[in-house]
Amino acid sequence: MIAIIDYGMGNLRSVQKAIEAVGSSAEITSDPARVQQASKVILPGVGAFADAMAELRRTGLGEAFCEAVHRGKPCLGVCLGLQLLFDLSLEDGEHAGLGLLRGRVVRFASRPGLKIPHMGWNTLRIRRPAPLLAGLGESPSVYFVHSYYARPDDPDLVAAETDYPDPFAAVVWRDNLTACQFHPEKSQAVGLTIYAHFVAE
Repeated sequence: MIAIIDYGMGNLRSVQKAIEAVGSSAEITSDPARVQQASKVILPGVGAFADAMAELRRTGLGEAFCEAVHRGKPCLGVCLGLQLLFDLSLEDGEHAGLGLLRGRVVRFASRPGLKIPHMGWNTLRIRRPAPLLAGLGESPSVYFVHSYYARPDDPDLVAAETDYPDPFAAVVWRDNLTACQFHPEKSQAVGLTIYAHFVAE
């Protein structure tokens, strides 16, 4: 069973529909026990980092997700779900994350002509052959909506990057844990390919 974690902040149904579109099924759940029973887990998210972490702690869902990662289950973070994996975020103060990956989440620097949030299609540069990125071609385009991005301590965590206007991590990958700053469920055929690989893991 694939579990999509519901902590009250995410476009859950669109993620579920993407999984269904590639021939599988997923259960949206706010029950940590169901997350523990799942064979694969997705941590989606839209909204504020601090609010998300407070809810993950309150419900026990953050602990259940970390346990799934440590047990070697295929786990996928999406958008805010990527940022929550890191040590801390500087969004509206300094807030601790799940600490699964070393690094911090920072805001795009204000520059003349640069719109924040970053919203729209960008082309990925694949740096490491993460399983979920297989077969996407040399320059796949994906859809982003975000004002903050992760800055990993270990550059080898970055499986793909893009620019706005400087390079930043678009996909991070370590062992059974992969996360996308973009929204695969909004990224048409490229995104469905990513979800198909996740289902097949």
